[in-house]
Amino acid sequence: MAIISFLTSLAGAVMLLLFAVRMVRTGIERAYGASFQRLMTSQSNPLQASSVGLAMAVVLQSSAAVALLTAGFAASGALTFTTGLAMVLGGDLGSALVIQILSFRLDWLVPLLLAVGGWLFVKTEGRKLRQFGRILMGVAFILISLRFLREAMDPIRDSSFLPAIAGYLARDYITAFLVGAALAFVMHSSVAAILMCVTLVDIGAIPFVAGLSLVLGANFGSGFIPVWLSRGMENTARRIPLANLFLRGAWAVVALALSMLVFRSGVIAMPEGGQMLVNAHLAFNASLLIIALPFCRPLAGVMKQCLPDEAGQNETPGQGRPGSALDIDAVGSPVQALASLKRELLRMTDLVDGMFRPVLNAYKSGDRDQIRAIRDADSEVNACLSGIRSFVAAIPTEEYGKENTKAARDLMEYAIRLETAGDVVARRLMVLADTIRKEDLRFSSAGWKELTRMHECISQNLRLASNVLISDDLESARLLSLEKTEIKRAERESRKKHLKRLQSGNSESLESSDVHLETLRSLREFNSHIAAVAYPILYQNGQLLETRLIETMSSDD
Repeated sequence: MAIISFLTSLAGAVMLLLFAVRMVRTGIERAYGASFQRLMTSQSNPLQASSVGLAMAVVLQSSAAVALLTAGFAASGALTFTTGLAMVLGGDLGSALVIQILSFRLDWLVPLLLAVGGWLFVKTEGRKLRQFGRILMGVAFILISLRFLREAMDPIRDSSFLPAIAGYLARDYITAFLVGAALAFVMHSSVAAILMCVTLVDIGAIPFVAGLSLVLGANFGSGFIPVWLSRGMENTARRIPLANLFLRGAWAVVALALSMLVFRSGVIAMPEGGQMLVNAHLAFNASLLIIALPFCRPLAGVMKQCLPDEAGQNETPGQGRPGSALDIDAVGSPVQALASLKRELLRMTDLVDGMFRPVLNAYKSGDRDQIRAIRDADSEVNACLSGIRSFVAAIPTEEYGKENTKAARDLMEYAIRLETAGDVVARRLMVLADTIRKEDLRFSSAGWKELTRMHECISQNLRLASNVLISDDLESARLLSLEKTEIKRAERESRKKHLKRLQSGNSESLESSDVHLETLRSLREFNSHIAAVAYPILYQNGQLLETRLIETMSSDD
């Protein structure tokens, strides 16, 4: 009975820890995610890149999240292999610093974090304030889960079960290493896995040598997480997580062999306590960064041979894409038809994203070929819309029923919005890019920063719109709708600041005024079109008002 109680308590504490770590990470991503791309892709020096990776892992509380972001930017060509790998190695060290911080006894902070975080999340309306409250509550839950983890060990600490397991792991360090690797991979969080190991050592449930083997194994297992999660990406993206796994795994095996040799020979006295285990984990990741950083550039060629570029990977927007997912002659059942429509909309979204992503680069470079390629991609977006119209028209409405027919019509309406978004890029933003090139216009540094931030936020919203399309998730739909309001606010604020710069006599703002204001309007309109995917979900759940007008007016009026 004690074993069942222990396993139940342990499972509850671990799940709370996993939830809390995810809660902190998602809160930060929702509040500040749009700035991550600019921060990560602006680095070129490996040392600086590793520092950025370290800082981001501390903020996100996950080295795997840093690795996946890096892989995504590498796939889009915004990040080189050398810079990306340096960033991931820095992220591993940042994750170790998070464990160092969370290993301190901070139980006294829990009531304060819950009170402030709960008030911000429930009572405030500002998006960033609400997400900051979410972050504070997540940190509080982490501390609570660690306390539950310590308390879960009390019933069996004096039993014969735990000493037997602890003794076996202390003798068989290879098994302990593999258990640690499996634990980190199954939990999908090295922070949670290592914190659990540190807690077990700290309360004396397992000896230090067993805890060290588990932690080194967890370091190895954490390298598998981004490799597994990026398995469906292009080879360009998969190279970085795979190289990190190779470096991390090799150094973990070497560190395990050296530490077991030293401790068993009696050259160094056996350390004790969870804090020494945290220090060992920190030393492992710091030494890995120092040793592996010089190998980032040479590994690029090796990884390219292992995972060569795929055919058509570097073609211009609209080329080398998968064909249409629709077959008018085989509409199929309602479930199959709606799935086919969503697949085609995802393809359409990918095309629009490929047009939108390089917009500011076209503004900056004025490259005629790039501008022409973006314009040409609009014809394929138009072809997608034509195919979707024909497919929806071929659906037998009597057989599908009212609900399925309406769902198909909603998807077609979103396709129309996506096609219009593509027109905004091709017929307005690319015209403005051509104007900038011809007239050699220059934006003020403040104005360019405002446009860059809006572009980053909209790019993130485009990815969120794809998730809403696939999942039909109400929370994501609400978030997308809120982000639309944020873009409106950002456009309004940028316009006010631009007018103030004109009043102050800023010559660059004066020259580029028409282009700046028209770009703001176009970006806002583009975002409105892509956010339309949230409306049917919000309406179905009673989360959308029909109108903002006052329903009745007084008789005096």
